Amino acid sequence: MDAVWTPDLSTEIAGVTFKNPVMTASGTFGSGMEYGEFVDLNRLGAVVTKGVANVPWPGNPTPRVAEVYGGMLNAIGLQNPGIDVFMERDIPFLKNYDTKIVVNVCGKSVQDYIDVVERLGDEPAVALLEINVSCPNVKEGAIAFGQKADALYNITSELKKHAKQPVMMKLSPNVTDITEMARAAEAAGADALSLINTLTGMKIDIHRRKFAIANKTGGMSGPAIKPIAVRMVYQVAQAVKLPILGMGGIATAEDAIEFILAGASAVSVGAMNFVNPYATIEVIDGIEEYMRKYQVKTIKELIGAVHE
Repeated sequence: MDAVWTPDLSTEIAGVTFKNPVMTASGTFGSGMEYGEFVDLNRLGAVVTKGVANVPWPGNPTPRVAEVYGGMLNAIGLQNPGIDVFMERDIPFLKNYDTKIVVNVCGKSVQDYIDVVERLGDEPAVALLEINVSCPNVKEGAIAFGQKADALYNITSELKKHAKQPVMMKLSPNVTDITEMARAAEAAGADALSLINTLTGMKIDIHRRKFAIANKTGGMSGPAIKPIAVRMVYQVAQAVKLPILGMGGIATAEDAIEFILAGASAVSVGAMNFVNPYATIEVIDGIEEYMRKYQVKTIKELIGAVHE
């Protein structure tokens, strides 16, 4: 009997059902094409794309990446070819696979975001929109949207007027109180939340006495930020009723399960893709193994199941 028993890994966010709770974190997986040789994209719960803007963005000056203890700093600046190329190239590619498509949307003004959201509304293959209002290394707009509750409320409510897909707001950890931001997004009509985005960090080359990254600061990701991310996911899960996509330093199935127990309905694997391109698949397999070990029939039994 046990040999044929298979746990149900399916989960739901904002009315969208995913075959398992493991996605890619935006900006670490391109739109899937780059990882297609390593990862069977059909096995992923979803591919979350790199940020897409209404026009091509060149990104920040180089150097843009620096290794730090327990992770990395990046200040790519959301370089992307824009919505036209994305619709012509990336969406048709992803449609070839049995995985959900979640598009990360970026912009420098409310209208920029609206332009992209409206274009994506014409594409039924897109299951969910992840709105990046919290990228710490883009000087225009994003800081204000992601770090001020009233600005987050305003952009969320505006986008909800134009979006045909569910809207998931990506929260910045670079705030005094993450629950205040979560409540603002919920009050504005957000369908889901994703957190955390990267933490703002800095590295200095002591021999050259220069900043390691041209932007001076960058977003820190990787295993070192996981305890902070788990804490914030737990706090937000207690504060709002919205489903949560949790991320921040996930390297193993054990890490992912921590986020789920803290209250996340699904997780995204980010920086670890650069270290181990098979990370997402290993996390999926590991979650299934854990569920077998503890006789957990559905992933839903684990969501928010931590007890004191």
